[in-house]
Amino acid sequence: MKKQRPVNLDLTTIKMHPAANASILHRISGVIMVFAIGILLWTLSLSLSSAEGFAQVKSLLDGIFFKLIIIGIVSALIYHLLGGIRHLFMDLGHFEELKSGNLTAKLIILLWIIFTVLVGVKLW
Repeated sequence: MKKQRPVNLDLTTIKMHPAANASILHRISGVIMVFAIGILLWTLSLSLSSAEGFAQVKSLLDGIFFKLIIIGIVSALIYHLLGGIRHLFMDLGHFEELKSGNLTAKLIILLWIIFTVLVGVKLW
């Protein structure tokens, strides 16, 4: 017999806490880094192929579009690193309560934004 459970398909009505957002962002940053590996390997291969390839990669890095891609990759790496450190502490039994978990989630999101802005200013 099928259970009669309430179904809420309107995702805009669900209020998620900061720890849930941090966890979802950690997964998204991991997926972004998987795709980033392809971009970075392509640029490495092209730059090592010849002097012309190196010059082509250098000219790509001077463009706005490629700078935004690199900032996005570095941003994903920064967030994944911060989120991974947070998860390691949680695996050790720290920050597992709702209050401290939400506080550390807000902290890593704030640090991520600060570090991303600093990297963006440096690369721009």
